[in-house]
Amino acid sequence: MSAETSAGFTPLQTDKHGVIRVGQTRVTFDSVVVAFQEGATAEEIVQQYPTLDLADVYAVISYYLRNRNEVETYLQKRQARAAQIRQQLDEHHQLSGIRERLLARRKNQAEGDDATPGG
Repeated sequence: MSAETSAGFTPLQTDKHGVIRVGQTRVTFDSVVVAFQEGATAEEIVQQYPTLDLADVYAVISYYLRNRNEVETYLQKRQARAAQIRQQLDEHHQLSGIRERLLARRKNQAEGDDATPGG
């Protein structure tokens, strides 16, 4: 995705992981676009992410409005990648069912405490 527009340069930087960030901040392009899609104004986005410059947020919104198809494709790829990473983490760490396992462990410990002499 190119950060050039017919109106000039937008404050978008792609990091070494391929994540697009706004200006020199760690705020992602995705965060600004999604906030705008959910109805936030540029001013509200700056309030939510105080490291952002208001002019940069307007430039990002302008870029989004001029390149909706390209941006939507980028966002879909990022969402798919995030889902893939979540699945890999779940498989690697077996996070599914962790609450039930922890509750069972707590119950077993409580029952063990009751079985001790004088308890």
